[in-house]
Amino acid sequence: MSDNRTQKKIRKLSNSIRNHNHLYYVMDSPEISDQEYDQLFRELLEIEEKFPQLVAMNSPTQHVGADPSSAFKTIEHELPMLSLGNAFNKNELDDFNRRVHDRLNIPMDNPIEYACELKFDGTAVSIIYEDGVLTRAATRGDGRKGEDVTHNIRTIKSIPLELSGKNLPSILEIRGEVFMPLSGFKYFNQQASIKEEKVFVNPRNAAAGSLRQLDPEITKGRPLDIFCYGVGLIEDYVLPDSHSEIMLLLKEWGLNVCEESVLAHNVDGWMDFYHQVIDKRHLYDYDIDGLVYKVNKITLQDELGFVSRAPRWAIAHKFPAKEEYTTINAIEFQVGRTGAVTPVAKVSPVFVGGVTVSNVTLHNMDELHRKDVRVGDTVSIRRAGDVIPELVKVIKTKRLKNAQVIRMPDKCPVCNSAINRIADEAVSRCIGGYKCRAQRIEYLKHFVSRKAMDIDGFGSKLIEQLVDVEKIKTPDDIYTLNQEVLCSLERVAVKTAGNIMQAIERSKGTTLAKFIYSLGIREVGETTAEVLEGYYHSLEMIMAATEDELQDVPEIGPIVASNIVNFFRNIENIRIINNLIELGVIWESEPITTSVGKILNKKIFVITGSFNSITRSELKKFIKKLGGKVTSSLSKKTNYLIVGSNPGSKVKKANELEIEMFTEEEFFSFIGRQNEANNE
Repeated sequence: MSDNRTQKKIRKLSNSIRNHNHLYYVMDSPEISDQEYDQLFRELLEIEEKFPQLVAMNSPTQHVGADPSSAFKTIEHELPMLSLGNAFNKNELDDFNRRVHDRLNIPMDNPIEYACELKFDGTAVSIIYEDGVLTRAATRGDGRKGEDVTHNIRTIKSIPLELSGKNLPSILEIRGEVFMPLSGFKYFNQQASIKEEKVFVNPRNAAAGSLRQLDPEITKGRPLDIFCYGVGLIEDYVLPDSHSEIMLLLKEWGLNVCEESVLAHNVDGWMDFYHQVIDKRHLYDYDIDGLVYKVNKITLQDELGFVSRAPRWAIAHKFPAKEEYTTINAIEFQVGRTGAVTPVAKVSPVFVGGVTVSNVTLHNMDELHRKDVRVGDTVSIRRAGDVIPELVKVIKTKRLKNAQVIRMPDKCPVCNSAINRIADEAVSRCIGGYKCRAQRIEYLKHFVSRKAMDIDGFGSKLIEQLVDVEKIKTPDDIYTLNQEVLCSLERVAVKTAGNIMQAIERSKGTTLAKFIYSLGIREVGETTAEVLEGYYHSLEMIMAATEDELQDVPEIGPIVASNIVNFFRNIENIRIINNLIELGVIWESEPITTSVGKILNKKIFVITGSFNSITRSELKKFIKKLGGKVTSSLSKKTNYLIVGSNPGSKVKKANELEIEMFTEEEFFSFIGRQNEANNE
């Protein structure tokens, strides 16, 4: 058989198998028997074994994955994978709908169309197709970066390795939820039990654990499936202007889309769908933990934009969490990084939402008193959002006569310092600062965490040991450690100590945003740290900023501004920062020294479409280096829109807002002209 004839045969068999995969896994309407399918698959496999040079990466036989890797690589999402805000009742849904109308300046009596969908209880993934061929996949991770699970994703048969149809986007990012069907979960655990192997607690953990296997062959043996729910990055293609139409298009391309969805124009319509789903939830072969309501029109989504972690155009309506009853055995007080003293209920262990709960936070004393919680009480417990254990209510009919009333202690239970409560704050705080062992440990744990300085292997137990033997008190002490000190600790071998020292050395190269976040300034999270980096570009400028100046920064209000200023007024904090820098902690400096930089400084850019000479990520970095700021959505504060190919609806809105627009060439020409002008 000639190569040409063989290639034609391979293409014919591959297309036939893909079609039957789609009919079986997506459409649930197979046209051939399992035996016939196996015969086609074996025929293709035999030809590819004879002609290995003709095996394509998108061949159906390549679902088997690749050799195990030693670790997962990190993939940066071109567009962040955001979470959703939650609502738990109709009042909260009414508030959300009202906010949408207000932001769009649409009267409440003028309905907005929403797509109503199921919220699947699995693990979110991003899958990239280039010219219709699956090239890479990643977990959500922290929303900005995820783990490379490409080889494992390729083993899931309901995920096509090649999309159907013609005129496909050059780049298409699919967002979806990988899950384990309930029937598959039950069967897998039965088999695991017979083999005396580990069984999974729930399908969600099973899906997440299966997807993160280092050996794709293990993932291949797990009954995983996917529902696609949206599109991220897309290039060289104009999508329909409604979410519902986009879902139909994904289905045409061979992707698995859940058909359990409706369009509704008000909260009453949402609630009708909610009750319908609740009534038949038990019939689904997959876990869902709520519904999602999305503004259907894409142009309206763009207009609404995002907050730091969630879109303003969508909300999750969570199902009520399952409740269980238990008894409070004691109330203890824990001290956090900022000195917050929090009451924690120690309860008789109870299995709730797939996990055993023995500790339940009560947040603050106001919450404890409002619910009238006492030691000895019988209480109902649920997992809020199926994650955080929450005390719902006290069963007062079962209250014992000697049930103990709880009061906030006068002294810190850890360091014996005074406990103060600032006016207008719900939280009481230990005034001991980092002299308090609990605050010191939590501060150090925050400093070394992955989102901060990212010192791998520097866990809680190691920190506690080093604090107790007085080898570290503040973060700068970490960079004075040596292998001998580490080896002197319990259960720290020479090899482990060496790995930790290497991790400490690697952490010295960081970013300004991560460094700011690592300092543990009250209410300065990742997003705020990134905003500060993008606005000021240097630590010196941030430290010198006044409260009024800081309040000019987007997303920073008076409280955060005050916290930042007070932090940098503290002599001890300045000492720690100076020591860290002297000990080698460094980040790429981006001073605004050129005239070009001054032109872009504090100017706000939005980028849309795809570009020829530069990626979107590179363009963002370039703008930031020149002192500009890049946001995801247009507003009256936006100075410029940079327009690539297939820009979508942002161009129309930019025209409405009278925002100046550049093409790729015009933007770089503008930069060049300004540079020349300033060099004259």
